[in-house]
Amino acid sequence: MNYKKSIGAISLVVAALLLGGCDMVLMDPKGAVGVKQKELILIAIGLMLLVVIPVIFMAFIFAVKYRESNKSATYRPNWAHSNKIELVCWTVPIIIIVILGTITWKTTHELDPYQPLVSDQEPVTIEVISADWKWIFIYPEQGIATVNEIAFPTGVPVNFKITSDSVMNSFFIPSLGGQIYAMAGMQTKLHLIANEPGTYKGFSASYSGKGFSDMKFNAIATPDRQGFDEWVQKVKASPKTMDTMQAFDEVAKPSINVPVTYFSSVKPKLYDEIVLKFGHEHHQGHAPVETKEESTGQSMHMSHNAHAGAEE
Repeated sequence: MNYKKSIGAISLVVAALLLGGCDMVLMDPKGAVGVKQKELILIAIGLMLLVVIPVIFMAFIFAVKYRESNKSATYRPNWAHSNKIELVCWTVPIIIIVILGTITWKTTHELDPYQPLVSDQEPVTIEVISADWKWIFIYPEQGIATVNEIAFPTGVPVNFKITSDSVMNSFFIPSLGGQIYAMAGMQTKLHLIANEPGTYKGFSASYSGKGFSDMKFNAIATPDRQGFDEWVQKVKASPKTMDTMQAFDEVAKPSINVPVTYFSSVKPKLYDEIVLKFGHEHHQGHAPVETKEESTGQSMHMSHNAHAGAEE
């Protein structure tokens, strides 16, 4: 008995130490999307506890009341059914599921990662490319690129366009909320906004090879636009450039624990080229990034060919 108690005590201490290293970042969000997600998590937990807590109490109450030594308890060996118990066991979970499903459906549509956030501020666009094993960021409006670091003003929406130059990955900034996959030959989107200035940790949430654990980056929310502009000027002061596809391929080569790197200029439409270079392989000729003019021209060309074929 003493041996078992010692093992139990040691297990509790070890569990406490392990849990002490956990960072409850999801419960301390710094972004508008993260706040909404936290509210949904708490509501879901609260609704589920409406069932869990009574069940835990009843487990102890029934064990005590119907113990063998309690001679005053009603003994009904032939008991098999109760309409009242069935009513409670079915009605309560159904009500909880309906409430939880309604809230989840509503919140899920409100937090659609493809839906731009409502704001009177001009958004910042960041093009994200996952590589082995680093994150490459392009600012098309500022004409700069970085590795493993981004910045944006507090209170300003950030429009992320995300793809991969390698295997599938997952882009995640827990403090701001939202997680979405990066896939070669495809583009996904994510819209976030920081409520407070600070430096937040971002990382890959999907295993992608031996360098996966070091695939991390800093997301800096500057106090204002001026702070963001100063950061942009610091990047533009870098002697390194990414003006060609060859320069990008050199950066994208597999490497582990890559330091923050700035590029003062970047090849125009480089992000689109990265997406399209996998498009034909993954989609059998269907290009995922296509301008309206190109789409219209192709449709007219196809229509003309079909009409010519019909005449022949």
